[in-house]
Amino acid sequence: MICRDVYAILQDRITHFDSVALLGPRQVGKTTLAKAIAAEHGDSCKYLDLEHMADRRLLDDADAYFTAHADKLIVLDEVQRRPEIFSILRGQIDARRRMGARAGKFLILGSASMGLLRQSSESLAGRISYVELFPLSVREIAEKDTQSAAVDKLWTQGGFPESFLRDDGNVSMQWRLDFIQTYIERDLPNFGFRVAGDRVERLWRMLANDQGELFNAERYARSLGTTGHSVARYIEILNKLLLVRLLRPWSTDTGKRLVKSSRVYVRDSGILHALLNLTTVEDVKGHPVAGKSWEGFVVENLIGAARGRARPYFYRSGAGAEADLVLEFAPKRNWAFEIKLSSSPALDRGFHHASQDLATERRIIIYRGHERFSMRGGVEAMSLMDAVTEVDAVSRL
Repeated sequence: MICRDVYAILQDRITHFDSVALLGPRQVGKTTLAKAIAAEHGDSCKYLDLEHMADRRLLDDADAYFTAHADKLIVLDEVQRRPEIFSILRGQIDARRRMGARAGKFLILGSASMGLLRQSSESLAGRISYVELFPLSVREIAEKDTQSAAVDKLWTQGGFPESFLRDDGNVSMQWRLDFIQTYIERDLPNFGFRVAGDRVERLWRMLANDQGELFNAERYARSLGTTGHSVARYIEILNKLLLVRLLRPWSTDTGKRLVKSSRVYVRDSGILHALLNLTTVEDVKGHPVAGKSWEGFVVENLIGAARGRARPYFYRSGAGAEADLVLEFAPKRNWAFEIKLSSSPALDRGFHHASQDLATERRIIIYRGHERFSMRGGVEAMSLMDAVTEVDAVSRL
């Protein structure tokens, strides 16, 4: 098992919070982590996989079951299969609080955003801590002596463990194609979405070709033969399933005319490349999407390293000032990032202007080399690995 950075965070949250939600798309490794946590607790843990009918039947009277095991950690995997449980959890968590040190905990696993797991945001407000499990990051897979090869493999095959760990790129590609098909044919209906799966798939592929571009619902609607409202709904579904990221534009007043549309990224680079039928790193580098693919890969690694402690944006003004990613750690404490696929980065004037507009604390250009060096205007050039390490460090403070 690959040691996941989030494991220690999960252990800490379970220690300090009444309930913890571990969220992430299917096959990202949630169950593996939860089973490791359950093994640590031994007999003081009950693990229920709600994909299995036998475990769902144990919760026919969920209130009674939880009460009978009030002193145990209860792990509920794939909780979206029983969304009505959230209303019961509220009372159970309050009852366990009254038990004090004798109380158990809840660890809830879901394959979607918490907003999609019906009633959860309202009924468990103030009673739950959220942890998102991202696909594998560069810090989790790259060894120093094979760093370039490992990062290229991660970028090409993506961070889902079953895809990344395949040494045969064709087998990895087939796994990802099956993953895409399963989401369209099984998971959309299972989550209660009454949508045309073929349209969602076509939109997903169109988004892959437009990786990191500004979202225009009407343009996609014309291609799909539907309405802008429907396209926006499809995008929101993919976003809630944690398959695409809507990177919001910076909107705080800087005295500049700012872009208002979000940028859309297919979150996992391996899924992106499967949607485009790109099997090898050479295929990726030779495709027009290469630069934006690398940009999305870097964005996901940095946002993951921030551990939810920074709000992510991009910055773009009508005058041409632009930063690929801005992480806001606190009001007026921003880091701006420029992302380059090149191994010899050159600074754009727009990045300097964006950094000045935002009065950024740090200005970082991420490139494909390994050396760290300073550039004009207070910009620091560094590798993705170094940048992830820097963001991780400040997020722990």
